[in-house]
Amino acid sequence: MAGHSKWANIKHRKGAQDKRRAKLFTRAIKEIYVAVKESGDDISSNPRLRTAIQNAKGVNMPKDTIERAIKKASSNNDETYTETTYEGYAPNGIALFIECTTDNINRTVANVRAIFNKHNGELGKNGSLEFLFKRMGVFSMESSAIEIDKDSLEMELIDGGLEELDYLETEGIYLAYTNFEDFGAMQKKLEELNITPKNSEIQRIPLDTKKLDLETSKKVLDMVDKFEDEDDVQQVFHNMEISEELMNDII
Repeated sequence: MAGHSKWANIKHRKGAQDKRRAKLFTRAIKEIYVAVKESGDDISSNPRLRTAIQNAKGVNMPKDTIERAIKKASSNNDETYTETTYEGYAPNGIALFIECTTDNINRTVANVRAIFNKHNGELGKNGSLEFLFKRMGVFSMESSAIEIDKDSLEMELIDGGLEELDYLETEGIYLAYTNFEDFGAMQKKLEELNITPKNSEIQRIPLDTKKLDLETSKKVLDMVDKFEDEDDVQQVFHNMEISEELMNDII
């Protein structure tokens, strides 16, 4: 998973520049809204809401903003969001999987299609590329908040379904990966260890990656950035290899 870890590393550093603060807040509010609409506003009985609040805190969302989002979602308003996905190809056969949360499907699909067209990509049929990715739980934890070393942490997390533990030394961040089915078990294990993740989510990890030259890779990442800038887009996953040269060039 080294390639994916590098991409997580890139996103972490770019996020630290505060470039995407507004986008991160929008995404976190939508996660809260969908969680409340799905299972209510009782945090103790709604694990998805607990995760959404935790992730909102992870991007430094103020407490009153979180509370307003929960209150709005709990009210009897007609605003609803739909979760949907889109799949397609960037140039040079790079697969893209895009997860969205939207209140207007027609607007979302039009905007997604426009980005594919502008960047010489191709929007495909749903389900056509899903086999290229594996859904996994990814937990981001600040090492400064963990009192045990990596080996001890790894041994503890195996009981929660740990598949792999990476350490991003420069950022002081642990990334713990679990199978999709073990997401809840890992959440429970971290609670037992009194570890509060900075972020926890289901990601789509590429089963194989494609290597491109530096300039072509930068064009693909520019396309990914355009998708991520869309308000309706929550996550973008791809199967392009993130080389050391690419990391050094864009960070």
